[in-house]
Amino acid sequence: MLICATCAVEYDEPTPEVCPICADERQWVPRDGQRWTSLTELREAGTRLTWAETELDVHGISTRDAVGIGQTAQLVRTSHGSLLWDPPGYLDADGVARLREHSPVLAVAASHPHMFGVQVEWARALDAEVLVAEADAAWLGRTDDRVRLWSGTHEILPGLRLHQVGGHFAGSAVAHWAEGAGGRGLLLTGDTIFPNPDRASVGFLRSYPNKIPLSAAVVERIAEQLGELIFDRIVGNFGNVIDSGGQEVLRRSAERHIAWVRGDFDHLT
Repeated sequence: MLICATCAVEYDEPTPEVCPICADERQWVPRDGQRWTSLTELREAGTRLTWAETELDVHGISTRDAVGIGQTAQLVRTSHGSLLWDPPGYLDADGVARLREHSPVLAVAASHPHMFGVQVEWARALDAEVLVAEADAAWLGRTDDRVRLWSGTHEILPGLRLHQVGGHFAGSAVAHWAEGAGGRGLLLTGDTIFPNPDRASVGFLRSYPNKIPLSAAVVERIAEQLGELIFDRIVGNFGNVIDSGGQEVLRRSAERHIAWVRGDFDHLT
């Protein structure tokens, strides 16, 4: 198993000449070309996992030095078991042992293919299943018997569900935990929707590095689907958070996006 050094997604060997996820218009291949790495190489380079409490029973997991895109995974702990969301592109024995100290991890899931990381490796180490949206199955670089395809809505545990809303990728998803944020509801979005630096709005893009927007119709669809959920807090995949008022922030941000791409504010440009 090798790992793309740019996006940190795992691939079966022989690997493709170029990582398909990075060659896609939503990502990028480095100027000096494709490079592959491995868990052994990363460990020998001193890579270590870092931990931070996002909120009660939710822990952010990243790496001391960014691996690939450098997302912060979220471990959601419930009385019925745990979910590892947007898994890092690295793991080690200490990290696995620390996860096992909490309730059993029943599933590993990513918001979209950029966040696949070494999901199969995590699932094997944790004796969990890998949940992949069927619409994004073609982006899998590594196959395994632990992979389970799903679509629409999938309940992982009581009160903890995945919802496929599309947009960034056809299978782009969010994880909704009804008991999160002190019972007010928590939405883990990856960058299916992206909590912005102003901490008062979220963004919707097909490509974040290449700045490709989504249409008004797609953003309206996403907002309508998520409008059916109850949540107060939104957590993205890079430590970006909407601390409260998440439902209103999402609604207002969608309306703003739709108005701009529709041309309502062209007179200001």
